[in-house]
Amino acid sequence: MGESKMKANERRQQILTLLKEQNEPITGSSIAKEMNVTRQVIVGDVSLIKASGEPIVATSQGYVYLTTVHPESACKRTIVCRHSAEQTEEELTILVDHGVKIEDVVVEHPVYGDLTARLNISSRRDIQRFIEQVNSTNASFLLELTSGIHTHTISADHIEALDDVEKELAEKGILLES
Repeated sequence: MGESKMKANERRQQILTLLKEQNEPITGSSIAKEMNVTRQVIVGDVSLIKASGEPIVATSQGYVYLTTVHPESACKRTIVCRHSAEQTEEELTILVDHGVKIEDVVVEHPVYGDLTARLNISSRRDIQRFIEQVNSTNASFLLELTSGIHTHTISADHIEALDDVEKELAEKGILLES
């Protein structure tokens, strides 16, 4: 059993090193293939690594090791949106086409409270991967839990981008305004 434990610890160290070296998210399946284990083993390993205090987040594109090296966008804002699942791609495309990064999505669940998912979507390619992942796994969008109401934390280099994107989302009837 000691040898198995040592191999697991070595694998976790390799996973941590791999994540620290990546500039892009890496999927659990990719890590599993590289480590010659199942994806579920990687999910457990990453959970244990996170529990030890390492800043790893799971995004729709894969795992990311958070560092302070990446500059934060100068401007952040939280917006409230309401739309159907079918309008998700349109909403995300409007955001990224204005140079806005979608950091997360939050819905208010009646039992669990706020449910937050990190998205880190900043390009049309990210959107396509996200939509394909939802479709291929038969997952539901979080907005389906709340009749389409959800919030996003968005960021951009300039406040004008945030203002412009809110205006377009309002025109499309996606932005929920007070």
